[in-house]
Amino acid sequence: MKHYIGAGNPMHAQFEAKAPYAAKHFAWHYEAGVGTITLNRPERKNPLTFDSYAELRDLFRALTYATDVKAIVVTGAGGNFCSGGDVHEIIGPLTGMRMPELLEFTRMTGDLVKAIRHCPQPIVGAIDGVCAGAGAMIALACDLRYGSPATRTAFLFTRVGLAGADMGACALLPRVIGQGRASELLFTGRAMTAQEGQAWGFFNALHESEALLEAATKVARELAEGPSFAHGMTKTMLSQEWSMTIDQAIEAEAQAQAICMQTEDFKRAYEAFAAKRKPVFGGD
Repeated sequence: MKHYIGAGNPMHAQFEAKAPYAAKHFAWHYEAGVGTITLNRPERKNPLTFDSYAELRDLFRALTYATDVKAIVVTGAGGNFCSGGDVHEIIGPLTGMRMPELLEFTRMTGDLVKAIRHCPQPIVGAIDGVCAGAGAMIALACDLRYGSPATRTAFLFTRVGLAGADMGACALLPRVIGQGRASELLFTGRAMTAQEGQAWGFFNALHESEALLEAATKVARELAEGPSFAHGMTKTMLSQEWSMTIDQAIEAEAQAQAICMQTEDFKRAYEAFAAKRKPVFGGD
């Protein structure tokens, strides 16, 4: 969960905003509590490289400590989300690597998904056009996903002679769209249409391409204005309860909710309700 570190806390300096983050391998924009990551190699449909994988992993890890960032949007430039690993800059070099090097790479790509899932902020995907391979896994790792009628999502690992089991796909995808549908996509590598994605629960909603980013950002702003500590708790419990029994989950949620009831945001919500006004949350 995301912890609030007040100004009087001796640890506060570790969580203060430092110099504005300057991304090297994608675009980063921050405004009003929302950070936006834009994959921006539009001439190649925004493929990933060894460097962009690593920088994305490190950014999502660092966002755990960014108390000013309340929600995150991930999108792509030029009408596409991400075409996966760059064929020339990643796939080619991988064919010449030995097992220890290959395992370092596959663990790094998995670490990106883990960093996204462990990042306490809600993450909203604005997913247009091509969304393939590792790009599909980044989209899958988001908490909320919005697409356009033009979006095509393909877990195409089998098309390049690999297993569909990549970056957590066999664990995450069945939980989102069901075992049978996930099995079909992972065995065949075919593209899931936007309409299928919405009907199967992969997309929360579809918007026309020109309105997609604005719609996703609107959701992120609403989340950023909410009780960020409680949002972090929700994300934590959604992940942890996968491995719990029902009884364990109910007990864990009882403890989680009791913790949230100690926050100032809980008091603010009550006071605002009593005064018939909208609460202004502070994340503490």
